[in-house]
Amino acid sequence: MIQEYQLRVLPEVAANEQRLKDYLVHEKGLDARDITATRILKRSIDARQRTVFVNLNVRAYLNEMPREDEFEKTIYRSVDGKPQVVVVGAGPAGLFAALRLIELGLRPIVVERGKDVRERKKDLAAIGREQSVNPESNYSFGEGGAGAYSDGKLYTRSKKRGNTDKILNVFCRHGASTSILIDAHPHIGTDKLPRVIENMRNTILACGGEVHFETRMDALIIEKNEVKGIETNTGKTFLGPVILATGHSGRDVYRWLAANRIEIECKRIAVGVRLEHPAALIDRIQYHSREGRGKYLPAAEYSFVSQVDGRGVYSFCMCPGGFIVPAASGPQQIVVNGMSPSNRGSRWSNSGMVVELRPEDLDDKSLSVHSGGMAHGQLPSLAPQLGMMYFQENLERLCWQQGNMQQTAPAQRMEDFTKKKLSYDLPATSYAPGLVSS
Repeated sequence: MIQEYQLRVLPEVAANEQRLKDYLVHEKGLDARDITATRILKRSIDARQRTVFVNLNVRAYLNEMPREDEFEKTIYRSVDGKPQVVVVGAGPAGLFAALRLIELGLRPIVVERGKDVRERKKDLAAIGREQSVNPESNYSFGEGGAGAYSDGKLYTRSKKRGNTDKILNVFCRHGASTSILIDAHPHIGTDKLPRVIENMRNTILACGGEVHFETRMDALIIEKNEVKGIETNTGKTFLGPVILATGHSGRDVYRWLAANRIEIECKRIAVGVRLEHPAALIDRIQYHSREGRGKYLPAAEYSFVSQVDGRGVYSFCMCPGGFIVPAASGPQQIVVNGMSPSNRGSRWSNSGMVVELRPEDLDDKSLSVHSGGMAHGQLPSLAPQLGMMYFQENLERLCWQQGNMQQTAPAQRMEDFTKKKLSYDLPATSYAPGLVSS
């Protein structure tokens, strides 16, 4: 027999299977001799009160053993000889598009401008060590995309995107811990993701698909107003319907689309700063304890959401026990992002704090650029739909200039930032290239 229970227990009970069984015996009246196994189905931390509890959905197996797998296994069959589809980009969108194409009986041809997930690490190390950014291999470009080494989170606030359980199951099928099926805010960790990503690539190849690294799409092939394939920097062309999974940093793609009058539109973005705090401070605040997280709780998270004059202001990509990394996708740019290893064990925590920015907010001053052959201050009037992109580029260049034209990031103490004043000094940071008061 199988019984399921909604439990609210102390962290030390949730962390130990035997203590969890004892709880079921004493609180739910089960006979200890009948409990052959337990499985936690969902887990979340409730730290709203001074005493922290863990909410669990637990399945108890009574006089029988679990027979079902911990995750659902998607079947991927051979697509040799099937119609092919070109997928541009091997980030999360591209990899999952390729896997879905295989499910549908189509043969994916994945084209990625960057290197494979292991080779990327050398170029990432050079950013901190030599202050140099390889425009084709960095924290944004390469197998796995920005999520591989700058910690794409596995949850969404959106309620419009449907059930995400299948995505998590696909991750588990390729080597991720089954804990991501349980936790309210699932997390794989940037130390574990590369192997998972390699396994996804191996599935694509084993089924008859192709993956081409250091191959950049330079143009779409369009005949009679229909996309027929792509041209690449290697001289190779790949034919078939095209999925663009190019990410927000593939700016050359969007310039080409605008120049060739492909219909695209300007979307809202979020812009802000990344806040860094001692992890122990966040633990003490969130868990209401001078001892912080203690032995049984993970590094604490937080979430902030507000409305100011009808505009969203919110925390983003909160990384407990993590690091801040240089995420520029080219020279003369500074962008920072956050990441956490699987154990979330560093002494820092960080998050983005961003504000919604709308296309109608932009004016000539905010759109002034100094790239792509345009003079400083000249509006890209031929492509107004790229306005947000030009704003991003300009902001990243300004940060690079403030950072002594290296990857040294402009920074302030948080209190000084809110008061719009220069910081006299700056605290220690996890950001390897260093900070400059600005």
